[in-house]
Amino acid sequence: MKPSRLLLLGNEAIARGLVEAGCAVATAYPGTPSSEILPAVARFRADEKLGGHVQWAVNEKVAFEIAYAASISGLRAAVSMKQVGLNVASDPLMSAAYMGAKGGFLVISADDPGPHSSQTEQDSRLMAMMAKIPVLDPASPLQAKQMVAAGFRLSEEFSIPVLLRPTTRVCHSRQDIELSVPAPCELNPDYRKDPLRWAATPKFRFKLHGELEDKLARIAGWEATRPVQLNRARGGSLAVVASGVAAAHAAEIFKALGLWENLPLYQVLQPYPLHTDFCRKILESCESVLVLEETTGVIEMQLASRGQVRGKLSGDVPSVGEILPEDIEQIVAGFAGVKVAARRIQQAPGRRPTLCAGCPHRAAFFAIKKAAPKGVYPSDIGCYTLGLNLGAVDTVLCMGAAVSQAAGFHHALKNRAKQPPIVATIGDSTFFHSGIAPLVDSVVQKVPFVLVILDNSTTAMTGNQPTAASGWGVNGESLARVDLAAVVKGCGVGFCRQADPYAIKEFAALLKEALAYCRDHGPAVVISKRPCLLDLRRRGGNWEPKQVVVTEACDGCGFCVTQFECPALVLAEGDKQVVLDTMVCTGCGVCVEVCPKKALEVVG
Repeated sequence: MKPSRLLLLGNEAIARGLVEAGCAVATAYPGTPSSEILPAVARFRADEKLGGHVQWAVNEKVAFEIAYAASISGLRAAVSMKQVGLNVASDPLMSAAYMGAKGGFLVISADDPGPHSSQTEQDSRLMAMMAKIPVLDPASPLQAKQMVAAGFRLSEEFSIPVLLRPTTRVCHSRQDIELSVPAPCELNPDYRKDPLRWAATPKFRFKLHGELEDKLARIAGWEATRPVQLNRARGGSLAVVASGVAAAHAAEIFKALGLWENLPLYQVLQPYPLHTDFCRKILESCESVLVLEETTGVIEMQLASRGQVRGKLSGDVPSVGEILPEDIEQIVAGFAGVKVAARRIQQAPGRRPTLCAGCPHRAAFFAIKKAAPKGVYPSDIGCYTLGLNLGAVDTVLCMGAAVSQAAGFHHALKNRAKQPPIVATIGDSTFFHSGIAPLVDSVVQKVPFVLVILDNSTTAMTGNQPTAASGWGVNGESLARVDLAAVVKGCGVGFCRQADPYAIKEFAALLKEALAYCRDHGPAVVISKRPCLLDLRRRGGNWEPKQVVVTEACDGCGFCVTQFECPALVLAEGDKQVVLDTMVCTGCGVCVEVCPKKALEVVG
C-alpha cells in the first residue's frame, strides 16, 4: 500500500507537485540548492508508473530550450536550476516571455541567500522582473508543492512562462506532505505552426511585447495570487508585508512577541507583478509598512511610491545575506515598538573545506605545480575549485571561464620579457556545459596554454549526476556516450592526451610536454582521467586500496600536509611525525610519491 503522506525535502515536494500536476517534460542541470528536484521527479514517476520525459541536460540553456519546446507543443513542462544557472538560461528566458507559453511552463530557479554554495546571492525575482514574467515565492516545502500547481494554472491562464523561486531554506528543509493522485499526464501534443509567434521577427516582437505588458497588468489583478493576511489583526497604522521563508519566520515571531492579534501580517505569494489593488489599499490604510524579503527589495520597490514603506531601501532590513529569525525578531520588535532582549547566537567556528581523501584532483593539482611552478592557474566551478588550498587555482569566475580567461591572461601578459606558463583546469561536466566554445576560439587564435580537463566521470560537486560521457541518465537508463577526447580533437586541438593523475611523475612529465607543444602550436589538452571515489563506490566500481604506513624516516617537516593537504595526513602542533588517519585514508597511495623524504611506504 502506498503511503498517503511523506516527510519530504523541499525539492522533493516540488518534484511531487510537478508529477501530481501532470508535468510531461522535466529537464534540469544540477546545482545546489536545486539538484534534488529532477531525480525526485524521476523517482515519483517510476513509483506511479507514469510516462513523460525526464533528463539532465548539458547546461541550463539547453535544458530550458528542451522544456520550452514541449510547452510550445501544448504539454506541461518544467525546467529547474540554481540562481546562477538562470544566468546561463537568460537568453531563451527573455525571448520566451515575449512568445509566451501554450502548455503550462514553469522555470524553477532555486536561490541561495547567504550564499552557502554559490558565486553570488542574486535574487531571481529581479530576473523575472527584467524578463517581465510572474514569479511565485514559497515559504515552505508544502507551499512550494502547492505553488507548482498554481504556477501551471497561471501559466496557462495567461499563456506566459512562470518562475517558481524557492530558496535554500525551503529547498533543504523537510515537511510532512500529503500526497495526491497524480493528474493524467497529457502526452498527446497539440503543436500548431505559428511563425508570427514562435519565429517572430523584430516587427512582430514589438507586437508581442505589447501583449506581454497587457498580460502583466491582468496578472497583477489575478485573485488567485493576491497577498494573504496570515493573522486576523485589524486596523492600526502599521502593517508587515513578507514573502518566502521570511514570512514563515515572521509568523512565528509575531506569536512569540504577542503581536499576532494586533499587527497585520501579509504574505506575498507573487512578488512580481505585485497585486495592484493590494498595493493601493495597504498604502491608503497604513502610515508605515515594513517589508521583509530575501534578497533584494523587489516588493519594496513596487510599494515604495510613498514615504511610509520601510525595508532594505530605508536601511531597516539588511540588504545582503539571509534574514534569520533572530534578525526578524529585532526588526519587527523595533517596528512595533516592542522591547526584546538582543539575542547573541554563537556561531560554530568554520572549517576550511578541502578535497576528499583520495580525490584525483589533488594529485593533478600537485603535478601542475611541479610542471609549472610559476604559472598562472585559471580555474572553474566545481569540486576542483578547492585547488585554491593547494595554490593551483588563481581565478574562479563562472562556468567555462577557465578557458576564456586562460586566453585573456595570455593576451594581457604576452609582452612581458618572460611570460609565465598558463595552465587552466576545468571539470568534465563543466567542459561539456560551457568549455567547448572558448576552446574553439583559443584554437583559432593559437593561444599557448595547457587545459587540464579533470575527468572524474561525474558531476561530483552537486551529487554525482551523470555527464555527457557517462552513458546513463537520471533514471539509470542506458544512454549514448560522448567521447571527451574526440570532442577536444574536433575543436581543432592538435595535442590531446589522457593520463592517470595518481601517477604523479608521469603526469607531471606529460604536462611539461604539453607546455612545450603549446608555445608554438596553440592550446594543448591533458585529460586527467580517474573516477571520483564517492561515485565509484556508489556505482559498485572496483577499487583496490593500498596500505600506506609512516616510517621512521618522517621528521615532521609537514610538506605532505601543507603542500598536498590530504585530510588523512595529520600533523598536530608539537608532533615530530605525521600521523596517518586510517579512518579517512582511502588507500590511493599518492602520498608515497609526494613525500620528499620517502617516509611514506606501501606495505603488503
